[in-house]
Amino acid sequence: MKHYLKSKRSRTAIFSFLSLFFILYSASISEAARIKDIANIEGIRENSLVGYGLVIGLNGTGDKSGTTFTIQSLANMLNKMGIAVDPSAIKVKNIAAVMVTAKLPPFIRQGSRIDVAVSSLGDATSLQGGTLLVTPLKGIDQQVYAIAQGAVSIGGFLGGKEGDSVQKNHPTGGRVPGGGLVENEVKVNLEGKESINLALKQQDFTTAMRLSQAINKGLNLEDAASPVNSEIVQIKVPENYKTRVVELISLVEGLDVPVDVPARVVVNERTGTIVMGEQVRISDVGISHGNLTIRVKTDLQVSQPSSFGPESSKTVVVPKRETSVTEEDARMGVLKGGTTLGEVVSALNAIGVTPRDLIAILQAMKAAGALQAELEIL
Repeated sequence: MKHYLKSKRSRTAIFSFLSLFFILYSASISEAARIKDIANIEGIRENSLVGYGLVIGLNGTGDKSGTTFTIQSLANMLNKMGIAVDPSAIKVKNIAAVMVTAKLPPFIRQGSRIDVAVSSLGDATSLQGGTLLVTPLKGIDQQVYAIAQGAVSIGGFLGGKEGDSVQKNHPTGGRVPGGGLVENEVKVNLEGKESINLALKQQDFTTAMRLSQAINKGLNLEDAASPVNSEIVQIKVPENYKTRVVELISLVEGLDVPVDVPARVVVNERTGTIVMGEQVRISDVGISHGNLTIRVKTDLQVSQPSSFGPESSKTVVVPKRETSVTEEDARMGVLKGGTTLGEVVSALNAIGVTPRDLIAILQAMKAAGALQAELEIL
């Protein structure tokens, strides 16, 4: 019996130890991120394309008759087709001038298809049911990289007439899935590279150093990677990877790196949104916050003339205003130095502050030097 109890205690102790180990191990893993999620490879990126086109087949929801660029575009297109028209005689209520945008991924080949976005340029009310005519999409170098055409999907609608209408989503913008046909490629050559640069999405010296250490450990080399600055980490391509650069990049992207997050508080005053990082700390500080409310009430009273008054006397409306000022009792809260994020939130909730109040408190704490974090206001 004693042996059974001893074994049971041992199993319980081992189970508790393993549970604690897995909890701590999971916590440590959760603080790490894959290199592919925190850094980009320099020179490998999307390219933006843009073009001007026409959407036809609209049910009277196109541009108005005074939209000159739509009329001129249609007249020019018809003239190129050998159809001479008088621009003043053209009605464009079934046509809309649009801007077409797309992203050209790296390594994409000629003949591949990409999605394109279509946005009304004039005063069209809806692109529902429209078809985008052939539109060249150019890069910043003014070269054509893709051709867009196809039926526009807006994911919504606009219905009704004579001032009584129903609208869902945004009918003046839409997409043409797979509507872009790639005609030219952006050449990106990886083979034979002597070095590869990784660019951190969030600049940080500590993360850059950790990233280079993780790469050296993953490649089992001492000086394969080195930080250039707070953003760039340079990788010297080893000799055995000269012809296998893609394999090298795949290996590097899968490595986990502990990310050092700066202490930062982000505030959006328009919406009352507050986001605080885990590293936010404060110094010893006392906080007192009260709300001052001023209310003005207006009552309209009728003033009638006396029965014996002059004939010119009239009944008038006299506004009577009452002003009241109310100040809520402010409670004092003391936050000790080194307080964590959770303790900050709990203490401020105990004072009874709202998100709007908290924004003012955070700004005052930063001005007083008690907030050990960067305060960013959107």
